[in-house]
Amino acid sequence: MLNLRTCAAKLRPLTASQTVKTISQHRLAARRTFQHIRCYSAPVAAEPFLSGTSSNYVEEMYYAWLENPKSVHKSWDIFFRNANAGAAPGTAYQSPPPLSTSLSTLSQAQFLGQAQPNVDKLVEDHLAVQSLIRAYQVRGHHIAKLDPLGISCVNFDDAPVTVSPNVDLTVFKERLRVLTVGGFYGLDESDLDKVFHLPTTTFIGGNESALPLREIIRRLEMAYCQHIGVEFMFINDLEQCQWIRQKFETPGIMQFTNEEKRTLLARLVRSTRFEEFLHRKWSSEKRFGLEGCEVLIPALKTIIDKSSEKGVDYVIMGMPHRGRLNVLANVIRKELEQIFCQFDSKLEAADEGSGDVKYHLGMYHRRINRVTDRNITLSLVANPSHLEAADPVVQGKTKAEQFYCGDTEGKKVMSILLHGDAAFAGQGIVYETFHLSDLPSYTTHGTVHVVVNNQIGFTTDPRMARSSPYPTDVARVVNAPIFHVNADDPEAVVYVCNVAAEWRSTFHKDVVVDLVCYRRNGHNEMDEPMFTQPLMYKQIRKQKPVLQKYAELLISQGVVNQPEYEEEIAKYDKICEEAHARSKDEKILHIKHWLDSPWPGFFTLDGQPRSMTCPSTGLNEEDLTHIGQVASSVPVEDFTIHGGLSRILKTRGEMVKNRTVDWALAEYMAFGSLLKEGIHIRLSGQDVERGTFSHRHHVLHDQNVDKRTCIPMNHLWPNQAPYTVCNSSLSEYGVLGFELGFAMASPNALVLWEAQFGDFHNTAQCIIDQFICPGQAKWVRQNGIVLLLPHGMEGMGPEHSSARPERFLQMCNDDPDVFPKLDDFDVRQLYDCNWIVVNCSTPANFFHVLRRQILLPFRKPLIIFTPKSLLRHPEARSSFDDMLPGTHFLRVIPDSGPAAQNPTQVKRVLFCTGKVYYDLTRERKAREMEADVAITRVEQLSPFPFDLLQREAEKYPAAELVWCQEEHKNQGYYDYVKPRLRTTINRAKPVWYAGREPAAAPATGNKKTHLTELQRLLDTAFNLDAFKDLA
Repeated sequence: MLNLRTCAAKLRPLTASQTVKTISQHRLAARRTFQHIRCYSAPVAAEPFLSGTSSNYVEEMYYAWLENPKSVHKSWDIFFRNANAGAAPGTAYQSPPPLSTSLSTLSQAQFLGQAQPNVDKLVEDHLAVQSLIRAYQVRGHHIAKLDPLGISCVNFDDAPVTVSPNVDLTVFKERLRVLTVGGFYGLDESDLDKVFHLPTTTFIGGNESALPLREIIRRLEMAYCQHIGVEFMFINDLEQCQWIRQKFETPGIMQFTNEEKRTLLARLVRSTRFEEFLHRKWSSEKRFGLEGCEVLIPALKTIIDKSSEKGVDYVIMGMPHRGRLNVLANVIRKELEQIFCQFDSKLEAADEGSGDVKYHLGMYHRRINRVTDRNITLSLVANPSHLEAADPVVQGKTKAEQFYCGDTEGKKVMSILLHGDAAFAGQGIVYETFHLSDLPSYTTHGTVHVVVNNQIGFTTDPRMARSSPYPTDVARVVNAPIFHVNADDPEAVVYVCNVAAEWRSTFHKDVVVDLVCYRRNGHNEMDEPMFTQPLMYKQIRKQKPVLQKYAELLISQGVVNQPEYEEEIAKYDKICEEAHARSKDEKILHIKHWLDSPWPGFFTLDGQPRSMTCPSTGLNEEDLTHIGQVASSVPVEDFTIHGGLSRILKTRGEMVKNRTVDWALAEYMAFGSLLKEGIHIRLSGQDVERGTFSHRHHVLHDQNVDKRTCIPMNHLWPNQAPYTVCNSSLSEYGVLGFELGFAMASPNALVLWEAQFGDFHNTAQCIIDQFICPGQAKWVRQNGIVLLLPHGMEGMGPEHSSARPERFLQMCNDDPDVFPKLDDFDVRQLYDCNWIVVNCSTPANFFHVLRRQILLPFRKPLIIFTPKSLLRHPEARSSFDDMLPGTHFLRVIPDSGPAAQNPTQVKRVLFCTGKVYYDLTRERKAREMEADVAITRVEQLSPFPFDLLQREAEKYPAAELVWCQEEHKNQGYYDYVKPRLRTTINRAKPVWYAGREPAAAPATGNKKTHLTELQRLLDTAFNLDAFKDLA
């Protein structure tokens, strides 16, 4: 553990007696009645309290005196009057008289020449009290009684002590020494009953401006060292710090009415009895119960109640598996029978998809909030077992919901994220998500984070699981206040949750509630925790449940009586029993009942697509020309762009005149046409505004005016949908998860994430593997997100060459050994697949596949391997003719040269995809083999175009079939394509391979080796005798 005392000692402020400095120059203040005129020009050794340390205090007193001379001590009044009169240094002050001196005697005091040696003691004592107050504010949480087990894993120096109204300094001497980093600032027991003026940086006085030291300490102990530990003094905003001080220091602020206490008890009854009911009925089932942190349910309901009161009407939640069923039942209000039937081993499989375990499923529900009597929508996002992976997904969905309802300040839609202590500290995605919290295109205007701090992770102690004192320290990077609270004190928990919700509503920034609790069972109900935590679990076995503790407290206070308490329990038990009886009638698991993001109106009432056809994705020439003209211009006056960009726009304009498009212009036209149709487009990723390869330039920058930008795409049509293009932080995991969540919210948006290079997508592999690939199968949740992954072997080394297409293809769910027999083959295939994988070789096909993504009557993730060198390749151009009405995306592009004119004479058909096509055509032309070798491009790899490739194979009856790729043999597409191509031809011929040899790395780092490998694969592809000895 960190030795905080050593660290803090280095930062201990010097006292006035240790340093003598000139008073710092006064800050510019608001207009006041007087202006101070004194100017020091000599050393002030005779005024030792005027040090750098005390300057803030002296300044505060001085401005108070300017407003009202009677508001400060008489000695200060004398000092300031002398100083303003121009008294020489050392003669302006006189010491305060003893306590026995009468006011009449004091009023006769002379202003000059009677300085006494005690004024420095008075000032230093006040400064000591101010430092003491600050010490509690900064470090009071170190000694708060946060752990319900009393075996705190946070290794601070001293255990808490009980506070009594009569503070005995001898009891506190040691702990105050710790708080004040080695000293008590010169205060002594004789000072306990002295009255001290309170600084403006504390609210412990309430309506009083001065208190005895004894009372100051008592009130600070009550505010900062009981069951709530407040971490906030690292926040660099004075207003926010003052707000928090006021919430926790004001005397008597944490009061509850009897009605509020009864509501809290009822919520605890539901939380506790739900888990006990499940344990009685299914004692041998894993359910990841909430025992030990039952207070989570009232905590969440409090946050939602307060947020609803502040105007929020949509709350999106993400959480791990622990306590999920309880949250579904008692917060979201999922029907209990729907939960209970999940435990039935005879329940038939889901009506669609493969499903997921019950403690991963999500939910969407709109209901009346009974406390505020306002409608509220609650959505709990489905999640995998990969802890914290759902964090950015929740944030993305929240951002989308805010966007669609015009909630630019987060006043209507908010997110709540639940975390476990070990995962919050251990998973890097938490940090990535926090760092999105204040970025303009990613902020959700504040998230309430609730940490269920079991003080253990599976079997790992906190001292082995993190280097920081608390699991929540990661939140300090974004200046989020952290409220630690003992989960066995329900009223403290509810108060803190109210404050957290108010903070979010007031400042629209993140806040963390750390529920310090315990886990009554093992990691799951079948696990034995005594193997590894024997002492902790001996203590837990003795621990009285929080419901019992709180019920006894309320009964002793007379808030409820024993019969009322027992009636509340019996009432909820009856509800559970009746729901259990109804659950036996459920025969089939309806996954749709657990959908977290419904799209009303997009599907039929039974959740099916409204059609199984896709209209033409072409555009009329007028629209193509108009979009091209805007793309090649600056639609804002007096806007100076870079000279190099002027040349790029001029080239675009010439292409439009010639009715051709390159890659960037094709993308522009796809986006622009969808915007006209009311489809919101959001393009996100690293450097996407300009494009990694400087080809896109969707955001223009004025070269003369800082931060002045223009997005021409938003100037296309009068009533177009908005276009959002945003450079992301340097994160893949967090940002891709965010965009996935954004795409969940609505089917009528095209959401794209582009990797800087396709190679870097594997940093986000968890989102791809757990959400994008199986999301629909697990959670019946369609998603139309598009991944743009730059890919191509171009001699740029092993980390800038491959988007790893083999990985995406390996996860496709089509059967390589079965030729599909389908009506509406192409669209039905798309509907049945888990995602679509394409590698376009022409700008027109790229244009069509982007438009098809929206025009399809359903949504599937789209993986596009995008080019690098083809962005400027002179042959990678398309004509407007390929994009007009009636045109479609081409799943396969057949050869259209001499080979296709005389197919029976063709000796070899090369099947390929992507950029290698241009290498092959160049080589074929150089060898004059256009009539001997046909080249067929497979543009859509998955779902595999069995029907079209069957036609191609039959078209060239005498030809060898060769798959050619630039990737290594154990990578790329070969292992995916070969068995499917063999199925297509009914295994009548072998499918040969032309490409690089197997390798561990995706590409060589040596340019010469790269070119040698390329030439070798081209030689194999066009050597008609290459496979004779292998036949």
